[in-house]
Amino acid sequence: MAKGHRSQIKRERNAQKDTRPSATLSYARVSVQKACFVLDAIRGKDLQTALGIVTYNPRYASSLIKKLLESAAANAENNNNMDPAKLYVEECYANQGPTMKRVRPRAQGRAYRIEKRMSHITVVLNER
Repeated sequence: MAKGHRSQIKRERNAQKDTRPSATLSYARVSVQKACFVLDAIRGKDLQTALGIVTYNPRYASSLIKKLLESAAANAENNNNMDPAKLYVEECYANQGPTMKRVRPRAQGRAYRIEKRMSHITVVLNER
């Protein structure tokens, strides 16, 4: 038996939700290891500095993370009424997604397995 009415339970669950603005990219065709190089560079930085870092970073993951940062900033401004000048990257991480398995032919009838990895990238902002 529940400890309260259904609407009361929903209210309590919504009160516990994280209200920090965030953006998530699922099934990005970049490995976690390669995405983390860029994420480690922007973690803890303010939004403008982080956008500058990913804009001039030559890695492929930086273009994906730049879109994520811009999306999270728009979420903060429109949904949470936060000032974009005060935002900073509080959390950013990449989790492993599914792996596409492919086969590459090799000499003498052998075959090597190629693993094309994916990741789920999340960026969370907050106000100073």
